[in-house]
Amino acid sequence: MREVPAELITETVARLAIEATHFLPEDVEGAIRAARQTERSPLAVQIIDEILENAQVARERMLPLCQDTGTAVVLLEIGQDVHITGGYIIDAVNEGIRRGYSEGYLRKSIAARPFSARTNTGDNTPGVIHTEIVPGDQVKIMFMPKGGGCENMSRYQNFLPGMGKQAIIDFVCETVDISGGNPCPPLIIGVGVGGTAEKAMMMAKHALFRKIGERSPDPEVAELEQELLKAVNELGVGPQAVGGTTTALDVFVETYPTHITALPVAVNIQCHSARTKQAVI
Repeated sequence: MREVPAELITETVARLAIEATHFLPEDVEGAIRAARQTERSPLAVQIIDEILENAQVARERMLPLCQDTGTAVVLLEIGQDVHITGGYIIDAVNEGIRRGYSEGYLRKSIAARPFSARTNTGDNTPGVIHTEIVPGDQVKIMFMPKGGGCENMSRYQNFLPGMGKQAIIDFVCETVDISGGNPCPPLIIGVGVGGTAEKAMMMAKHALFRKIGERSPDPEVAELEQELLKAVNELGVGPQAVGGTTTALDVFVETYPTHITALPVAVNIQCHSARTKQAVI
């Protein structure tokens, strides 16, 4: 049994919060640069140039990539041979969020009571924290500051089983189309297919941690990802919805066995400022 101090988790989460909100991942920036070379709309190219300039300014001046520094979404993969010492792991994560958002001068965006007073908690806690027990003696921390514009475009629907792959493609395209400029395209799109309602939504979120171009190891799913990316970009929404050929940078699909009566499909959208950061303790 390996012991991991709760304080180390707190320190790591605080660091990830600051890094994720300031530095655009290399794979995302690379995909945006590549899109500039293929984009056919002059106005869309101008938008892409502004996105790239924003990333450079954020990096060089240590400023947040976006004023919406989001809900702190944290996925924890905890090795079954790990023992957390000195505190409760959820409290440790929330303390890391609190420190990171304070020390990084990041906007606090969490309303304590969602349907009434909506008083700001003042420190961006609590985070939305998911845990999974995995083999091994390490703790993997995946941090995503999820902005409201893109998160609010999330959708779920359960289709008749016989509707098959085309229903998935149509649903994803419909979701992107009706979202318009709200999620700040060009997008990264996570899709969860199968399981139950909550499983599909969780897979859609988890998929967003993949790197651009990283296809599913399942050939059938990888083919669907390519079909979805092509179909979404043919919508013509374009960067910031000004029109163009670059509506999405990538589409990631995760699947899970499901009930004989069901075809659950969930979509979770990430904006062009696709801020994720990971660490392994």
